[in-house]
Amino acid sequence: MSYAIIGFGNIGQALAKAFARKGIEVSVATTRDPESFAADAAAIGPTIIPRTLAEALKADVVFLAVRFEAHPEVAKALPAWDGKTIVDVTNAYGVPPEDLGGQPSSKFMAQAFAGGRLVKGFNHLGAASIAQDPAVQGGRRVVFLASDDEGATAEIGRLVENLGFSPVELGGLSEGGLLVQARGKSWGQLIFKDLVKFD
Repeated sequence: MSYAIIGFGNIGQALAKAFARKGIEVSVATTRDPESFAADAAAIGPTIIPRTLAEALKADVVFLAVRFEAHPEVAKALPAWDGKTIVDVTNAYGVPPEDLGGQPSSKFMAQAFAGGRLVKGFNHLGAASIAQDPAVQGGRRVVFLASDDEGATAEIGRLVENLGFSPVELGGLSEGGLLVQARGKSWGQLIFKDLVKFD
């Protein structure tokens, strides 16, 4: 299984740190030349590989750590998304609900990635929380997941566990997705809830 993070701002770099901590290789890309962020990637660790957007999108699992408004540009970079899992780490805060056709933001976004399997995840945590070791006082930091594809949820759940976090499945995008999305100028009930699960 291969992984890529698209977007290398605060959230993208925090995700890269989570992969680096476990020695899992991940490609990182933006719309810029990889040389422009190669030093930042190297500072995180040797398993963080700067690539062009086209190279990074060859990965099986693609984390979208871009501004919500930038997702159509990423979606157009591939003619088809069949066989790929997209992890939506965006928040559509400030985007009027009518611009989304009244749908949850992830359901709206899924339409742009035709053929792909979209999972909402990691977007409820701030960059500082994602970047920290998820082992907390004998428990593990929670990552909420929502998707209309149970297989994709299970796949990303296993990755979340491999990264040291504790996955909590919320169900479909129209139900669970609403709990972890921004809507206009309001936030879902589970956004910014930095929770720890004890087994």
